[in-house]
Amino acid sequence: MANKSTDISKFFIAGINYKKTDAAIRGRFAISAEQYEKILTLAPAHHLHELFILSTCNRTEIYGFAEEPAHLINLLCTQTTGDPATFSKIAYIKNGLEAVEHLFQVSAGLDSQILGDYEIVGQIKTAVKFARERGFIGAFTERLVNCVLQSSKSIKNQTALSGGTVSVSFAAIQYIKERIGRVEGEKILLIGVGKIGRNTCRNMVDYLGTRNITLINRTEERAASLASEMGLSYAPLEDAAKYIGESDIILVATNAEQPTLLRTHLEGKGAKLLIDLSIPCNIEKSAGELPGITLVNVDELSKLKDETLQKREAEVPKAKAIIAEHIDELLEWHDMRKYVPVLKAVKTKLKELHSCPVFSRLSGESFPSTVHTDEQIQRVINGMATKMRQHNKGGCHYIEAINEYIAIGPQWTATSAKAVG
Repeated sequence: MANKSTDISKFFIAGINYKKTDAAIRGRFAISAEQYEKILTLAPAHHLHELFILSTCNRTEIYGFAEEPAHLINLLCTQTTGDPATFSKIAYIKNGLEAVEHLFQVSAGLDSQILGDYEIVGQIKTAVKFARERGFIGAFTERLVNCVLQSSKSIKNQTALSGGTVSVSFAAIQYIKERIGRVEGEKILLIGVGKIGRNTCRNMVDYLGTRNITLINRTEERAASLASEMGLSYAPLEDAAKYIGESDIILVATNAEQPTLLRTHLEGKGAKLLIDLSIPCNIEKSAGELPGITLVNVDELSKLKDETLQKREAEVPKAKAIIAEHIDELLEWHDMRKYVPVLKAVKTKLKELHSCPVFSRLSGESFPSTVHTDEQIQRVINGMATKMRQHNKGGCHYIEAINEYIAIGPQWTATSAKAVG
C-alpha cells in the first residue's frame, strides 16, 4: 500500500452532499463517531490503509487511496442504513487532482450550503485527527490536509469570503427574527448542546437579545456547564416532555440516528416553531403536519440569502486564486516525492565512493574532511534534485553515471562531483 499511496491517481473522494440529496437521504449515510471507529477497524480487511471520512449536516464524503472508488464506498456503507448501490447512484466521485481540488474547495467554504461557512474547517480537522490517531493518515494525506488548512487560513485572512456572520446556526436566528420578530416573552428550548447547539445558543443570546432559553442534553453536565456560562436555564432529559409542551420555539441539534422529538410530543401542545439542525433529521417529519406547527430543517434554512452572501460571492475568484497557489505547492512536493528513493540511493553511493580506499590510491590525494564531504555530497544531491524536477528525468541515468564512475575509477574532485550532479 505504501507504494500505491504515492500514485495520486489512486487518491479518490466519493461523497454526497446537499446539492443532489435532501436531509432525509443524507441522514441514511451520516456517520457517527462510533460508526467511524468501526469503519476504520474494518478498513484493512477491505485493503484500505489511508483514508478519512467527513460527515456533516451537509455532506458525507470518504477520502482515501484505493484501486477503485467502489472499495471506499463499500467500506463506508458497512455502517450506514443506506446501501452501496444507492450511494453510488447519487454520489460524485473524483480522483487525482480533481479530488485534491475538491477538498481545497470544501475547506474554503466554496462548496458549503451557505457560501463561506467556516465551521467546515473544524470538522475537517476533527475527521482527520480521528483517522490519524488510528494510523490511517499517511505522508501524502498529511501533507494534503496541511496545505488545505493553510489555504483555508489564507482565504479567511486575505478575503471576505467568510465575512459577516452567516452559518446554518446563524440562519436559524435569521429565520426566527423573520418569522417571530421580537422574542421577548417567547420561551425557547434547545435540545442538544454539541458544537452546532452551542453555536446556536450563543447566536440566540447575541442576536435575539434573550436569555429565556432552556437547555436539555443527553449528558446533563454539558447542558449545566453551558447554561452557567451563558446565564441560562437547563433541565434534565427526563423532563423534556414538560418543557416541550411549555415552549414556543424549539431547536433540536442532537446527533441521534432516530428522531428525538416526535409528533406525539407535540399533539395538543399548541402553536410552535420547530427548527431541526440535525442530520439525520431529529424531529419527526409528520410533526410539521400538526395544526399551528411550523417545521424547518437545515436545507430550508440554507436557502436564506442576504447582502452578506452577495458580498461573499464577489470574493470567490480571490479564494480560487489562493487555492491554485497552494495546490501548485502541493504538487511540486508530490512530484519530488517520486525521486526520493533515487536521491537516497545516489547519496548512499557517493558516501560509499568517498570511503573507498581504491579511489584514494588512484587519485593519489587525501579526501577532505567528513563534514566537508557531507556538505559536498548534499550539494550534489540538491543540484541533482533540481535538474530532475526541471527536466523531469528519471534517476536511472544518474545511477548509471555513478556505476560508470566506479568502473573507470575517476579522480575524486569537486569538479567530478558536479559532473555527476
